[in-house]
Amino acid sequence: MRVDDFDFELPPERIALRPVRPRDAAKMLCVYGSAMRDAQVRDLPGLLNPGDCLVFNDTRVIPAQLEGVKLGGQARIGATLHKRIDLRRWQAFVRNSRRLRLGDVIDFGADVFATVEARGADGSITLAFEGTEPVELLLERAGTMPLPPYIAAKRDIDEADREDYQTRFAREDGAVAAPTASLHFTDELMAALAAAGIEHAMLTLHVGAGTFLPVKADDTNDHQMHAEWGRIDAATADRLNAVRARGNRVIAVGTTVLRLIESAAREDGVIAPFEGDTAIFITPGYRFRGIDGLMTNFHLPRSTLFMLVSALMGLDVMRAAYAHAIAHDYRFYSYGDSSLLLP
Repeated sequence: MRVDDFDFELPPERIALRPVRPRDAAKMLCVYGSAMRDAQVRDLPGLLNPGDCLVFNDTRVIPAQLEGVKLGGQARIGATLHKRIDLRRWQAFVRNSRRLRLGDVIDFGADVFATVEARGADGSITLAFEGTEPVELLLERAGTMPLPPYIAAKRDIDEADREDYQTRFAREDGAVAAPTASLHFTDELMAALAAAGIEHAMLTLHVGAGTFLPVKADDTNDHQMHAEWGRIDAATADRLNAVRARGNRVIAVGTTVLRLIESAAREDGVIAPFEGDTAIFITPGYRFRGIDGLMTNFHLPRSTLFMLVSALMGLDVMRAAYAHAIAHDYRFYSYGDSSLLLP
């Protein structure tokens, strides 16, 4: 399909720069087939059925944005870590990368140094961090939270973002972007869901910085997704299969959860245990096998995530839903409002 098919006009003032408080006070547009209803996230217990299962991503965002200087020169270097290779090496997207050569050392401050080890075909650079301390400790000293560029371009990152850009489920270090659909959940909402008989389960997908990259191809067939690491253990797979076997629904909270479940699901709809990289790219025409619905925020024009929700609900339906959201002052993107999509 043409990437232009997924374009739409979004007024800049619809981009949320801070989350609402409390988190579950965010608006939520419910889309049932082609019907729409305005609600709030805190209404979720009454919008699902007892026995349905919400699936969350328990990845934890690390402070993966680094600013430094190339040793032996004055070149300022900005790096956003993208994907872990091993204990000391990460792939990164680097600003001012043309000033770097293999073997160059970057001083990121706070006694954190990394060597340029390789260049990838996708434009990323492999950085090898010096020393023996875990890289996560180095990042706590030298890094900042990697807010999406559409927020970082409008304001400085601050201490509030260390809490705001982390979900209540976060426990597995490794993401460089938050699974933002889960940012809306509070202790009070989880208690209300449990009281309504709605279950929840956890999986892990470490979201990479590639989620922010624009689609540069003119045709969706020519776009290549960046791989991200994820895991669904056997107990979780069995539990999700049991939910569907008894006639209830598996609702993915976020596109990261949806993509991992679909990567693990077999042709017959059975969800298998999974551990490894996934680069699944979902566009209209895709046949969903493992999920029955999706809760997600509002996404960028021409983005792979808007393509994904259009695959789930239909492009015309999502165009109408997004037009409704814009007209009714919904807040967009990572710190914005939510949608509940039930095909």
